[in-house]
Amino acid sequence: MKIHTGEKPFSCSECSKKFSKKYDLMLHMITHSGEKPFSCSVCMKRFTKKADVVNHMRIHTGEKPFSCSECCIKFSRKSSLTMHMTTHSGERPYSCSVCTKRFKQKGTMDAHMITHSGEKPFSCSVCNKSFSRKGSLTIHMRIHSGERPFSCSECGKNFLQKGNLMMHMRTHSEEKPFSCSVCKKTFRRKAEVVVHMRMHGGEKPFSCSVCKKRFTRKTYMDAHTRIHTGEKPFSCSFCSKIFRWRTDMVTHMRIHS
Repeated sequence: MKIHTGEKPFSCSECSKKFSKKYDLMLHMITHSGEKPFSCSVCMKRFTKKADVVNHMRIHTGEKPFSCSECCIKFSRKSSLTMHMTTHSGERPYSCSVCTKRFKQKGTMDAHMITHSGEKPFSCSVCNKSFSRKGSLTIHMRIHSGERPFSCSECGKNFLQKGNLMMHMRTHSEEKPFSCSVCKKTFRRKAEVVVHMRMHGGEKPFSCSVCKKRFTRKTYMDAHTRIHTGEKPFSCSFCSKIFRWRTDMVTHMRIHS
């Protein structure tokens, strides 16, 4: 009945977050205490929840028990399958109350809401860089620790993020699950489809703050602004000559090789 009423009678004494179940509150309290009572029997990595250990073990075993009924792609987590299914249905049930942007997952919407407030409550203990999402901080900490927990079963290459591993795996299978609805061109990443669609619509969402020239990609705009700033971030490792664009540096390196 609490699902229908929205009642959440159990409140965290640390951050006032509310829960409908006492057990969920108990699990949440562990995030404040830092306690991680469950550990992986292979790499000894520790977790706050037993379910996290079960999911983590699939990295070692390669097990993917959840399969898409539309395209037969398999996933190690049910939540990953649920999110994937929205690529077929196009469903985005969660809406931002400020800008009405819609999202597939509530967690993604909650993270988006912070962009309106500018709040960055998660801070790195090493370099003090702050983040709006706890997951972003977790990934950032791997830069300091050198940890790359996601390994390719084909070539053994390791990655910081699971998304990077999944993207890399498609280079072995040549899988391109995302397609353009206009010309049917296929892509490995959904973000590539979003950028590609701008070619059909003529959309150029990124604008130069100096001359107002518009671009389809942020990377194109960043490269363009170097014309105004004079920045030359690419340096030759042989003669230290500097360049505005990476392609110019690559061309220059042929002189030495």
